[in-house]
Amino acid sequence: MARIRECNTAGQRKGMASTACFIIVSRNDIPIYEAEVGSALKKEEAAHQHQFILHAALDIVQDLAWTTSAMFLKTVDKFNDLVVSVYVTAVKKIYGHIHCCFIVFILLFSLTNHIIHTRLMLLHDSRNEDGIKSFFQEVHELYIKILLNPLYLPGSRITSSHFDTKVRALARKYL
Repeated sequence: MARIRECNTAGQRKGMASTACFIIVSRNDIPIYEAEVGSALKKEEAAHQHQFILHAALDIVQDLAWTTSAMFLKTVDKFNDLVVSVYVTAVKKIYGHIHCCFIVFILLFSLTNHIIHTRLMLLHDSRNEDGIKSFFQEVHELYIKILLNPLYLPGSRITSSHFDTKVRALARKYL
């Protein structure tokens, strides 16, 4: 057993956050994706505490979104040595029409945050803002690809193992 732990800690990227919990929250405040992406071994109690801290930060995110047009809100809340960072997606509306035998989609989007849609939230103990911002931006791109899937119902849980693998790889790369 000690041998397995040695392999796990030795193979990790130097400087990776030991505690990191990532969650995607829909516009209805429902978690649609959750992952413990830190290097520390997790207990069930800690996972519930992380969810509670992130859920408690939703009100702060709601208030901050009205005061800024930035998508990356950096540090929005702190609990002991843990920090909550948030990335708020822009409001997007997709309109389309059918013309002859093909579909034409026109994408209109607004960068105002008066209506908050999806929030990417990270609870972490690291101080790497640039890495966290890059992590959020790349996960946001992955999330957009999920939204473009015609079989995915927006607001439902993301169960794709491919998405999960990519998110965890990005966490190892940036956090």
